[in-house]
Amino acid sequence: MKRKLFLFCFALIAVFGWIIPAPAVFAAEPIIIGVPTSLGFLEGKESHKAVQIAVSEINARGGVNVGGTKRLLKVAATDLRDAAPGVPVPEALLGLEKIILEKKPAAIVVGPFRSEALMAGMDIISKYKMPMLGTIAMSPGSEKKIKGDPEKYKYIFRTCLNAVHLVKYLAGNMALINKEFGFNKVFVMHQDVAWARATAGFVKKVYFDKAGWEVVGMEAYPTGTSDFSSALMKARAQGAQVIMPIFDMPQSGILVKQWKSMKVPALMAGFISPVAGSEAWNTFDGKIGGVMNSIFELGSAIYSEKVPASKEFFYKYQSTFGKPIQGGHGIAPSYESVYILAEAIERAGSLDPDAIVAELKKTDRKGVMGRIRYDEGNQAVYGTDPNENAIGLVFQWTEDGQRKIVFPASVAEAKIKLPPGLKSLK
Repeated sequence: MKRKLFLFCFALIAVFGWIIPAPAVFAAEPIIIGVPTSLGFLEGKESHKAVQIAVSEINARGGVNVGGTKRLLKVAATDLRDAAPGVPVPEALLGLEKIILEKKPAAIVVGPFRSEALMAGMDIISKYKMPMLGTIAMSPGSEKKIKGDPEKYKYIFRTCLNAVHLVKYLAGNMALINKEFGFNKVFVMHQDVAWARATAGFVKKVYFDKAGWEVVGMEAYPTGTSDFSSALMKARAQGAQVIMPIFDMPQSGILVKQWKSMKVPALMAGFISPVAGSEAWNTFDGKIGGVMNSIFELGSAIYSEKVPASKEFFYKYQSTFGKPIQGGHGIAPSYESVYILAEAIERAGSLDPDAIVAELKKTDRKGVMGRIRYDEGNQAVYGTDPNENAIGLVFQWTEDGQRKIVFPASVAEAKIKLPPGLKSLK
């Protein structure tokens, strides 16, 4: 009888493959990290790649230790298209909710590209108790909501800088320009989106108006605008010594070419996404010499020898994908966010979202951008000393195609050069 039973069981195994493996054979399910953002735009695309690098590195070391069990990380990305002209916010929100419901991530990194989508999506993130480390959307309005209802919105963190921190860098650079050359007349040009409007307004309110600068003009441009010549003529006519652009749309690189070809005698110093990376020199036919551009976070598009982790990440990205980082915003924070999340999970010993959030609040990490900690609004704190805070910076394109950091002093490597036709008042 026993022999017949054995033969019967053996036949079932042979035919159907019914095998009951030992528990040790099974590997723990991977931890899903969701990456919902505008994948077709430079910062979104490169941030996604930065996440992949961090995930690969962590997995190569065996994954994340969750309460004694090693679990690998897995990336699930979706294109929210929220940065594209004409895409309504509700469409982006559908994509955000879809990735949460279908992929069931333990957390989200990068997140919505546009602040409008982030602000509207905060209730969805809170509804599903989804820890999120945002790295692109910048409006400080999200922090206001967090502080207003910290229990409801405690799941939302931002590792990139916000518009307030960007204002401090822009104002600091303008103060340097004023100190070096005596300039105090500025023409402001900005994209007509939430973060850029907020940035332009804040710089005027907290710096220009108080420091004695004359804002001779301020103009907003819809996403997709490709001609800025009329504003440049106004800037010339009004005697602007500095033009401060604030744009992240691809077409904004045309502004620089027009400024150069029209020989407007004003220093251009602000943020134009397409001229942040090293390839911009060839993209714009070498016609961007003299432009000063902000890099929102050290390690995004440029590194400093004084912060070795930024150099290591920069070349790691280049060797992995065959070209250097071109986006000046979001990429380094996206890389760091994966490590911040992994460390929080290990400290929590759990994938419980409330436990993860509690540990995210305790973050104190030395990384690519400097020292990373979050404030009471779950915003990473930015400053000018990488030993104390995360940092952003300002560089200037030289006439021979080099990028030299000019601000802040902790990482500066060159002095500001004036364009032809513009003379120092000192």
